[in-house]
Amino acid sequence: MNVSSIQRQSVITVVSTISLTLVGFVSTIYFAHSLGPAPLGAYFLFLAYFGIFNLVGDGGFGGAAVKRISEGEEPDEYFSAFVFIRIAFLAISVTALVWAEPFLKDATSSGIFFWLLLALIVSVFSSCTGIGLYGSGKVGIYQISSFLDAFLRTLFQIAAVFFGFGVAGLTGGFVGGLIAGGIANFWSLDLKLVRFRLSHLKSLSSFSFWIFLTASGSLVFCYADTVLIGYFMSNADVGIYRTAFQLTSVATFTTLAFQIVLYPKISTWGAQEKVTEIETSLARAFTYSLFLAIPTCIGGWILGQRLLYYLYGASFAEGASALFFLLLVQVVNVFMFLGTMCLNALNRPKDAFWITVIAAIANILFDFALIPLMGITGAAIATLVAMTLNALGALILLSRIISIKFEYESVKNMLYAAGCMGIFLLFIHFIFPLTHVAAVLSVVIVGAGIYVSVLFKLDREIHDELKKLSMDLGVPWPGWL
Repeated sequence: MNVSSIQRQSVITVVSTISLTLVGFVSTIYFAHSLGPAPLGAYFLFLAYFGIFNLVGDGGFGGAAVKRISEGEEPDEYFSAFVFIRIAFLAISVTALVWAEPFLKDATSSGIFFWLLLALIVSVFSSCTGIGLYGSGKVGIYQISSFLDAFLRTLFQIAAVFFGFGVAGLTGGFVGGLIAGGIANFWSLDLKLVRFRLSHLKSLSSFSFWIFLTASGSLVFCYADTVLIGYFMSNADVGIYRTAFQLTSVATFTTLAFQIVLYPKISTWGAQEKVTEIETSLARAFTYSLFLAIPTCIGGWILGQRLLYYLYGASFAEGASALFFLLLVQVVNVFMFLGTMCLNALNRPKDAFWITVIAAIANILFDFALIPLMGITGAAIATLVAMTLNALGALILLSRIISIKFEYESVKNMLYAAGCMGIFLLFIHFIFPLTHVAAVLSVVIVGAGIYVSVLFKLDREIHDELKKLSMDLGVPWPGWL
């Protein structure tokens, strides 16, 4: 196939992300109708606590290992050093979890503590093999194994919920997925465990400190709102909020793909001082990330409440006001994710940390101020403000290293096409009663078709590039496009 490695890996990542999101949507719809908001909220709290204590177990060394392995010098030694550190840090994370058990009443009361402990132990195997693959540049295989992890996890969870295991079925399925993903990674891993030196540990440590602090700040964005909603409100409110957040994830397909694919590439280009490649690829990543984020935001504003009601149930429609701001969060995330990724890849983890910690502190302060007053809508506003601060800061700091470029003409075309789609959706929304999930989904599909058709007519460069990529991959290009 006449396809570059970045295009090929991006396509694999996008397809994997879309597939995982669809599986996640379908499974969450089933869980929402079978269990309701409160058990889902308990599971989302499990994910939040796992993310927090798993970060303690990683200590930032995972990102450092990817960086050092991707540079191509002594990769086996750096991989081996990371495995040693990861096993040692497991003791710290497990000790911290056991110590914190009395304070995690929502975890112990819902029966997720045992599964949380088991997930932390299993994650050592899955993370070590995954980091080895990712750092080696095998992004496509890494994404396939991630898909296997999530897909099997969902199958386990659906079966367990069907047989009445409730929250335990959701958490147990999560652990099963970790095991499956780790095995898939191990089969494709070329790195070997070898003797390493103290210098390798020092090299990882010098980079991991700032990665750990930056990841800690990022973790605030991911889970502070979840934990604080659970503190101030109830598990049911957590379930409603996180379900609304999941609905916005359709906007992140390409952003996550470019973030995953470009990190090792930019790391390599940075070491080789290939600045032009970095600037060009980052500008294109911004464009294609907004390709989905902009229409998803506009379409979600118009049809979001109907989607929540018909997909998940009447109780989840309460998340419509939070959904409005969470859709904007995903647009801002394009610049935050890619900006901080590029800073870390270019060996500037300290810069990424400082801007992230400022935004994280702002997020917590706004959460404490707004959640008691506005509930889950306050949490969404707090996240939006913090993400905006992080995105602006990341781009400002990055502009001191490279030239930040935007493809303004393409973005303008996307806004125009999304506006045409929005006019159609508003007309349908006010003229025809959308009283069934099939009607809502049909309108969404037609609206997406309008957006794509108008955009391709306005922007022949995007049209031609996607058409060529499709043909190179052997995928037939629709004649109407």
